[in-house]
Amino acid sequence: MRRDVVITGLGTLTATGTGIDPFWQAAVDGQSALARIEAFDPSGLDAQIAGEVRDFKVNAIVPKSYRKATKVMARDIELAVGATDCAVRDAGLVTPGTDPDGERTYDGSRCGVNIGAGLIAADLDELTRAMATSFDDQNAFDIHAWGEKGMQSLTPLWLLKYLPNMLACHVTIIHDAQGPSNTITCGEASSGLSIGESMRVIQRDAADMCFCGGAESKINPMAFYRQMVTGRLTTTSNDTPAGAVKPFATDAAGTVIGEGGGILVAEAAETATKRSARIYAKLLGYGAGHTVHPNANGLEPDPAGRGIAAAIRAAIKDANVSPDDIDLIIPFASAIPAYDQAEAAALGAVFGDRLKDIPLWSSKPYVGNCGAGAGGMDMAIAAKCLAEQTIPSRINCDSAIESLNATTAASTSASLNHVLVCSSSLGGQNSAVVLSKA
Repeated sequence: MRRDVVITGLGTLTATGTGIDPFWQAAVDGQSALARIEAFDPSGLDAQIAGEVRDFKVNAIVPKSYRKATKVMARDIELAVGATDCAVRDAGLVTPGTDPDGERTYDGSRCGVNIGAGLIAADLDELTRAMATSFDDQNAFDIHAWGEKGMQSLTPLWLLKYLPNMLACHVTIIHDAQGPSNTITCGEASSGLSIGESMRVIQRDAADMCFCGGAESKINPMAFYRQMVTGRLTTTSNDTPAGAVKPFATDAAGTVIGEGGGILVAEAAETATKRSARIYAKLLGYGAGHTVHPNANGLEPDPAGRGIAAAIRAAIKDANVSPDDIDLIIPFASAIPAYDQAEAAALGAVFGDRLKDIPLWSSKPYVGNCGAGAGGMDMAIAAKCLAEQTIPSRINCDSAIESLNATTAASTSASLNHVLVCSSSLGGQNSAVVLSKA
């Protein structure tokens, strides 16, 4: 027999604000947080808007004794640490990270960490200072000068800021989580896969609790430009950012980059009950799959969405429910036409004619595509939907792809027993998780 796993803490750090409450309120009210980029000057780029996390300082939430370590935290790490802090406090946990002198809620050896991460882009100012010393007499870049002088201009711990596993590393140290720890780097599917891994860790009794989800920021010149040249970003809504992202809309023109973190506290049902924890939802089923489209050399998704469908079927089977039991779907829904079409095909293959009766909801119009953090944010909203028995507002879709229940609609009360959350990465990895009402 495997143990039941529940969600007792929701931690989000998004363009809507710090914590699940402002994110949920923005979704219910239909208020997008997308805006012109402030982190750098985007005026020379075709795409100039994003979902930025503002007014967040990691120094304000880590223990005083740990503040020196923030010097080697890239933006992605800061977001993961911030989202975890929100989740821990929301779950009512006492940890060395929230109260160094307090009596801790759990045994550190029974707490794990699984966090999804993306490709962390180095700070351009740091690289520029180093490269300035790496040119020869003809003013050309010299790899030998880079090795002899350029790299010496970087701080000794420079690389520690940009290793993907450092998100989980800092979280484990701050909260003294000594159980199973893992980092998953599978693009936008990373959060969902990390949550699924935590679910399995707890089910097999390797831990009683896990911090899981993901975080990422692509709002820096290097990472942002890399996304822009793929042609996946919308460039037609710089003056109207709130209406830029149109998931499943027939006039969708691309996605918008966001940054943020989504971390959950996943816990064994018996330990949550023992400490009288608030339970948002139950993690019922998990599945994964991979999209293969040889004809496009991986540059476009499989039009039939077979890898996405495989992940969904696996999650539904693992949950021991049927497609008829799903009351709400939170898909990846990037507003990139080819990817939306592939996801619609996958959903149609699994749910058939009933798909038109299942409401779909997307976070992308509110906070953008937050990469490795997106799935964690979506899972937090899904848990909140189940707890509140409410479907948030859908925005920016006047005409949806045929057969989808995705057009603009105000927030509404609903009878929700099972919610499906899907994440599909631009690299082809897919995850699906079924949550049920607590």
